Amino acid sequence: MTAVDSVSVIVPATTANLGPGFDCIGAALTLYNEFTFTRVDLPPYQGGETAKVIISVTGAEAERVQTDESNLLYQAFVKLYQHLGQTPPPVEIEIKLGVPLARGLGSSATAIVGGLVGANVLAGEPLSQSQVMELAIAMEGHPDNVVPALLGGCRLAATGVEVEPQRRRERQEWEICEVPWCENIVPVVAIPDFELSTKEARQVLPSQVSRADAIFNTAHLGLLLRGLETGNGDWLRAALQDKLHQPYRKALIKGYDVVNAAAINAGAYGMVISGAGPTLLVLTDTINAEAVAAAMSAAWRSQGISPIVRSLGIDTQGARSFY
Repeated sequence: MTAVDSVSVIVPATTANLGPGFDCIGAALTLYNEFTFTRVDLPPYQGGETAKVIISVTGAEAERVQTDESNLLYQAFVKLYQHLGQTPPPVEIEIKLGVPLARGLGSSATAIVGGLVGANVLAGEPLSQSQVMELAIAMEGHPDNVVPALLGGCRLAATGVEVEPQRRRERQEWEICEVPWCENIVPVVAIPDFELSTKEARQVLPSQVSRADAIFNTAHLGLLLRGLETGNGDWLRAALQDKLHQPYRKALIKGYDVVNAAAINAGAYGMVISGAGPTLLVLTDTINAEAVAAAMSAAWRSQGISPIVRSLGIDTQGARSFY
């Protein structure tokens, strides 16, 4: 492909873990960030050094986004050019925020994927989608958010077999499996008016778990995969249980048990923490989605929390570019 001078990239929000699928499963949601990259001739800084980037941000919480070279989106943009052994061009970046920050909906993954895809297009698409994916996983540290953000749908990621010596590679390959999602299953997100950092959410996790808990999660992840494919409500009610992260993290989320009880009573299959939280994700069916959303909102408001509650869909396209 011939290099272009401007490209817009739309990247979906994601929800990771889905209960027992800790750090290995995620799904793209119909909520988006949009990033536009344009090559420009930038004036030099006062000291004479050439400016590298101009960043503008619109949308909720725009004032909280860094607009210098420390911006994660720009860091991902630069990362791709470094991988190519090239100097990144001076660029103007416009960010339109639709994914809440630090709420467990993959906002950092949208930045990583958006920066890599935007740079790849401006560079003439020298990297394949799988190569971009590998860079994204390396930047994020785990695949559960960046993979569905890039590819769309619900995805299970696992490391592949050890690479054969004759291939002269130093790392393992990732195996990515698309997880069928029954169209009758509706994800409902309740986004609170407070934040929870991934670092804080990871600090509460134990360094070791029992064999019984490991077996419990293995069984329930298998059941979750079949439940998502078939829409079997009984399977989903059981499958959304987890013993690796949610029992420890829910104490960090005010009103968790109250919201969970309200969602179940309104007809939800179950509730999980979206990513590292504090957003809560419910899976329900099309008949009960509206009632579940209203119940979750009322329950959290009774605890002094003002959430945004939305019924969403599964984005099946992933990151896409326009130029």
